Amino acid sequence: MIAYKQASTQKELEQILALQQQNLPKSLSNAEKEQEGFLTVEHSYGILEEMNAACGHIIAIEHEKVIGYALCMHPKFCNSIEVLKPMFQEINKVIKNNCNYMVMGQICVSKEYRGKGVFRGLYKTMKEKLPMGFDTIITEVDAKNQRSLHAHEAVGFQELKRYLIDNKEWSLIVLK
Repeated sequence: MIAYKQASTQKELEQILALQQQNLPKSLSNAEKEQEGFLTVEHSYGILEEMNAACGHIIAIEHEKVIGYALCMHPKFCNSIEVLKPMFQEINKVIKNNCNYMVMGQICVSKEYRGKGVFRGLYKTMKEKLPMGFDTIITEVDAKNQRSLHAHEAVGFQELKRYLIDNKEWSLIVLK
């Protein structure tokens, strides 16, 4: 049975990174990227641990193995990951001052668990575990990643805006 919780151990963080490695573009064929989607950011253990200390990452576990995750990225990390800096700049352009948001820094489900509700379960748990005072989840998706865009739309995300950075189109989306 799949359980959802916030990451709390070094082993869980290491398993997140292992699953991440399997789903980065460098580990996937072009066909896999198109059919299954892909991840953009490769995190270090250090930044993953710092982010987790601010707001525990959401993980899906079965038989003590992380089979999916949604990374919680507090806005205070806006300058910590170079590729995500433009996203925070775009968020600041469209979000009103009375909106306290958490960024979902990356979501991934192990291949053998896709299509089984894990993605939805991760977001449901993330909404439930948002720190006091936070009421919105924001993320961005590479516009070429159609699988991810459709999955996010299916759980209730709405597009805030599209923008180009270094000839790459991004969709900035929000879940309220």
